[in-house]
Amino acid sequence: MFDVTELPLIGAAALRARSAARVLRTLPTDAKDGALVAMAEALVERTDEILAANAADVEAARADGTPESVVDRLRLDAGRIEGVAAALRQLVALPDPVGDVVRGSRLPNGLELRQVRVPLGVVGIVYEARPNVTVDAAGLCLKSGNAALLRGSASAFGTNTALIAVLTEAGEKAGLPAGFVELLPADRASVGELLGARGLVDVVIPRGGASLIQRVVRESRVPVIETGEGNCHVYVDASADPVIAEAVVLNSKTHRVSVCNSAETLLVHRDYPHLPRLLAALAGSGVALHGDDAARAAHDGVVPATDEDWATEYLSMDMAVRVVDDLPEALEHIARWTTGHTEAIVADSATAIAAFTAGVDAAAVLVNASTRFTDGGEFGFGAEIGISTQKLHARGPLGLPELTSTTYVVTGRGHVR
Repeated sequence: MFDVTELPLIGAAALRARSAARVLRTLPTDAKDGALVAMAEALVERTDEILAANAADVEAARADGTPESVVDRLRLDAGRIEGVAAALRQLVALPDPVGDVVRGSRLPNGLELRQVRVPLGVVGIVYEARPNVTVDAAGLCLKSGNAALLRGSASAFGTNTALIAVLTEAGEKAGLPAGFVELLPADRASVGELLGARGLVDVVIPRGGASLIQRVVRESRVPVIETGEGNCHVYVDASADPVIAEAVVLNSKTHRVSVCNSAETLLVHRDYPHLPRLLAALAGSGVALHGDDAARAAHDGVVPATDEDWATEYLSMDMAVRVVDDLPEALEHIARWTTGHTEAIVADSATAIAAFTAGVDAAAVLVNASTRFTDGGEFGFGAEIGISTQKLHARGPLGLPELTSTTYVVTGRGHVR
């Protein structure tokens, strides 16, 4: 038995979540779906209450000198609340993964073998800034039969407190057990306790910047599903269609720069004849270019790139550019600097495409398509916790099936060994 006196900040919440998880794992789909609908309706009905708490958080963030880009991620309005409520309703339409048979067979001795999806149990999620994650995480964990321990940022604590109050009241009225979702204190010590709660917490998922993710991976005694930084590359092959190349590169870089699936480095084959046009298009869209000698020769205003540029997830209107001799050199560059999130190729050559998709080690590989498509919703999976860049259990968008484990159910007729 875990000694909860070692967890003065989160122990009581973790025990409630542990108890709730035993109920949630057997809860029928219609009960979970009914609660999701009730929670969505409650968010909309109590919009004013949530917005008042959010306004206080936004005011405090601005007083602390928080950049406006971060304030925007923190800020809610009626439309954004309707959006997070809609995300809960969308979960209702998604298949419940619990109970799915992954595989099954009859063994030669007559035993029936089934591998069945089951909830993970208690899922701890550590995240930054965006209060919509609070609702998404609660909904995803509920639909997949898990209890959620949520540790959001201090800057959004007032908003998250209001959101959790609405969700818990609506969920419990709809028949969910107390503790199905718990908000943890927003201080550094609570993260430490969560990471040390092996035996009470089944898995921890970090979602945020590099320092947060690295801390969780480095310190956790609880198994971690690592969502990663997005140092994403687009490689333009010599065979690429210039119109497609320009569209893919511009969208990958400029569509939304502050997200993990935005492209940060452009690699271009030296025989691609339209590099000046491509760089001019990026610069014309407001992108600051950091390039090697060949890139600088192709366009005025490109500043020299260093190893720091190749390693950086800018999350801004900056992009590193390198001209490579061939596809193997592009693969070598990616292998050195990738975070394993998303890599893209623009090419007409089937040989180049096959070599790239086989040679790149990433959660997602895009062919003649923007890196911005690496997303649970864009993949048709619905909402997600984040993009997993690890190789164990789950890789890519962390949707409902990825929030489950499996149990082997073996059925015999008095079989003995």
